[in-house]
Parts: sequence; structure tokens; C-alpha cells
Amino acid sequence: MGQPARDDIRVLIVDDQSMIRGGFEALLNAQDGIEVVGTASDGAGIAEVVEELRPDVVLMDIRMPQVGGLEATRTLLELPGTPPRIIMLTTFDADEYVFAALRAGASGFLLKDSTPQELVQAVRVVAEGESLLAPRVTRALIADFVARPERSQGAEASLSVLTERELDVLRLVARGLANREIAESLVMAEQTVKTHVSRILGKLMLRDRTQLVVAAYESGLVRPGE
Repeated sequence: MGQPARDDIRVLIVDDQSMIRGGFEALLNAQDGIEVVGTASDGAGIAEVVEELRPDVVLMDIRMPQVGGLEATRTLLELPGTPPRIIMLTTFDADEYVFAALRAGASGFLLKDSTPQELVQAVRVVAEGESLLAPRVTRALIADFVARPERSQGAEASLSVLTERELDVLRLVARGLANREIAESLVMAEQTVKTHVSRILGKLMLRDRTQLVVAAYESGLVRPGE
């Protein structure tokens, strides 16, 4: 493997299945601007691996024999400096660990049976600072959340720091709309939407759009079917 160019997206693949690791590595290394800098079969020792390889994006299996993706994600987000973006990989669209992984700070999740194009696009999108929510998994995630009897009063109260316009933007973010679509819906410039999203993240002390989606549902601001 040659040395990656400075602007290449550096990817680390963490999965206990060798065929998954090998297949993803071959696919991603064939893409312009993406370089797989390493692979690992478990989340054990992940902090040391990341500190050595400095990936921009980590593809993380959610279930592994020793240290799973949830624990590994929490470990990575506690590292000093800017942590890598983490895409959780799951086989099932109703994996009970997905919601916990998103709350732990994962930037999104992807089903292992996604198309090659979806995988490549996921890496590029997340590397740009956006979040990734696979539609099938999102539906299962929302259904699972709605089935939970409790609602977080703290989460609801935290939204009180947002203006009405920011709440409007947050509702549409939670429904999966891109900035361009939000701009069209609210009749404002796309750059204004980006500014609102940035301010919402700052006020709520959240990392990215994925955590905004979680916060919106957790607080009751958005409910399925609305």
C-alpha cells in the first residue's frame, strides 16, 4: 500500500469478519481520494491504533467478540484532540445497540449489505462533517425509540435555549432533510440554514446532525408520522 496523499480520506476498518475487512478495504482503496490506512478485528486497543494511524473515518462493526463498537466508540471520543468520524456497521436494521451508539457519538450507521456506492458515499459524506442515517435503520431506530415509555425531561428542557426559527430548522433536520431542502421549505438561503445548524449544535453542545436527530426525538420535539 502506497503512502496516502495529504488530502486523501484516511479510513480505518474495524470488523471481526475477515471477508468484510478485505472486501471493504479493496473497494475503498480503488476509489480516488480514499485510502484505507489499516484494519483491526476487534475494538480492543482501538485507542492506540487510532493514535498511530490517525484515520479521518472509522468503519466500526457494532458487534465484536471482545470489545464491541459501542464501547470502542466511547473510548475514541474520549481521546484528546479531534476524534475520527465513526460509521457503525450493522447486519440487522433493528439492532438494539444502534441508538446507544448514536448517543455515544457515532456519526451514523450503515447496513453491511449496503451497495458499494452507498459505502463509498457514506465515507465521503461523513468525512465532510455530515452525518449518515441509513433510511431502513432510521425507521427501525425511531420505532424502537417510540416504544420506550420514558422521555427525557432534561432533553426537553435543553431545547428551551433555541429560538423558534432554530426549532423549525431542528424539526426538519430530524426528519432527514438536507440543508438545501430545509432552505426551500423555510424560504431562506442555504448558508443561513448552515448557520442555524451550527448555532443549534453549539447551544446544545452536540457534535453533529446525528446527535441533533436523537435530541429532537428524545425531547419529543419530533414524533414519527408528523
